Amino acid sequence: MTLRLAHLSDIHFGGEHRDAVGAAAGWIAEHRPDLAIITGDVTREGSETEFVAARRWIRSLAVDSLVVPGNHDTPYFSLMKRLFAPWKRYERHFGPVSPSLLRRPGLAIASINTARGVQLRTNWSKGAISAGQVKGAVRALAEAPAGSLKIVACHHPLIEMIGGPMSGQVHGGHDAAVALADGGVDLVLTGHVHAPFALPYPGGDGHTWAVGASTLSVRERGSPIGFNCIEVDEDIVRISALAWSGSHFETWRTWSIDRRPEPARP
Repeated sequence: MTLRLAHLSDIHFGGEHRDAVGAAAGWIAEHRPDLAIITGDVTREGSETEFVAARRWIRSLAVDSLVVPGNHDTPYFSLMKRLFAPWKRYERHFGPVSPSLLRRPGLAIASINTARGVQLRTNWSKGAISAGQVKGAVRALAEAPAGSLKIVACHHPLIEMIGGPMSGQVHGGHDAAVALADGGVDLVLTGHVHAPFALPYPGGDGHTWAVGASTLSVRERGSPIGFNCIEVDEDIVRISALAWSGSHFETWRTWSIDRRPEPARP
């Protein structure tokens, strides 16, 4: 049986593309994916009103959802709040930013927060990931039943999109990518760059892929507004980047990824 996921990112409520956001909810209601995964930046400036709007829309979806935070989900205009309570508003509406694991039949997803309120560099919007976060995700996913698709969901791409419109520059990103590949993770779902992509990770057996989603905001960066539909069969993962046409979503790009073979039984 095919497993279907909707992968959305960077909706930026407060600066969302209203028609596209409404149509995305309609697409989800029509196609009924098994889960909607939203990889951060649900708000534009991390304001209370934006979080209320984001939560209302996400709760209105016809399917369950998993949400991870992004750099825009901290209080944009308050350095003190970013220093001392960067996730207070996010957690009030979407729960803890601490690592978590979601299991469904045929699926296991580890959530990692790669956003930081402030950092020791001028561009605080860039990402960071620790060895402890990676080890925890690999350990949790290793306990998933055999045959499960193993996913890590975070906001920042751990490896850079080739020809991308911007960089994630994730502290610890390359080492994390290698460790996730060596740990047998299948997909790492991200956003941030507002462009869809699918790229193999370095290291491992070649079956770990980075998958990025576009944006549903008005902040286009050279790629169409849209989101991903991910369909998982026993042997293959198909990723369709859906683009907003002005009236509906249509397929813009597709990728087909061979799944990792199950280890031979003794």
